[in-house]
Amino acid sequence: MLRTVTIYREYMPPLSMRVLNVLRCPECYDPLTFTAARVACGNGHVYPVVNGAPVLIPYSKSVFDADAIAASTSATPTQRRGFRRILPSLSWNRAAEPNFVRLRNKLLHSSDSPLVLNIGGGDGGVGYRSLTHPSLEMLLTDVALGPGTQIAADAHCLPFEDQSFDGVVVQAVLEHVLDPWACVNEIFRVLRLGGYVYAETPFMQQVHMGRYDFTRFTTLGHRRLFRRFEEVASGAAVGPGSALAWSLTYFVSSFARSPAWRRWLDAVGRLCFFGFRYFDRFLTGDSAMDAACGLYFLGRKVSETLSDRELIAQYRGGMTL
Repeated sequence: MLRTVTIYREYMPPLSMRVLNVLRCPECYDPLTFTAARVACGNGHVYPVVNGAPVLIPYSKSVFDADAIAASTSATPTQRRGFRRILPSLSWNRAAEPNFVRLRNKLLHSSDSPLVLNIGGGDGGVGYRSLTHPSLEMLLTDVALGPGTQIAADAHCLPFEDQSFDGVVVQAVLEHVLDPWACVNEIFRVLRLGGYVYAETPFMQQVHMGRYDFTRFTTLGHRRLFRRFEEVASGAAVGPGSALAWSLTYFVSSFARSPAWRRWLDAVGRLCFFGFRYFDRFLTGDSAMDAACGLYFLGRKVSETLSDRELIAQYRGGMTL
């Protein structure tokens, strides 16, 4: 039976009742009580509220601190990247928009009013608008309180009840978490049976976001990460041309001996090499999978788990033993 969230009358967070009903304490998964300045559960766990957004990050389970995040809203990653926003991107994500359209159609086919969780999507994401629909409700979460963040949450310990969502989007996030397998287990937990997950994760791509960049996945490695899901579609989200642009730009910036020089050389590399991304228009076959800059996976939550024997048989790249 679905438990409800207690809300004080003098304060209503900018979240729908549907979302409030599935919110849980990330420490103990008990229901939450809201006031204007904080969120608390019956076991004494307390979390701050900043500009109406609950910061539901548990100190004992996360490398992030809820109070520190609440105090640093003026220095979000999106704002710090302002200089790079005027430079050409090294990547060309040709898969996101059609994949979001496909996901949207499947969600609307499976539910009259699907509820979708976007993890790490405080600023939306590439192709994000293609997922929007009047009948579809989207919840944006991130570890930083960006302009679109509705709830600050850590993907390792999502503050939601089991089987709360019809869909989950995790775009360019799993490389930035300490334990992507634990995060995917959390995604599995909060998805209803038959719900959909859409993920994009780098493969041949250099370090970005500095200290918060940990993991890369091959095609089969990415598929194994989502082995508890039935595959609907997968492939290269960003192709080998973009991977080459990244590699050459980082080669140039490697000559820098100071942060200032690195920024200038990075700008030079981007201006010189971003054009390689346009080769991705022609690099669409299975052979491109082994050199892709980034991969995508669209899957459905099922009760069976893909075996490793079945996994290996699914290799689609161009390499032979």
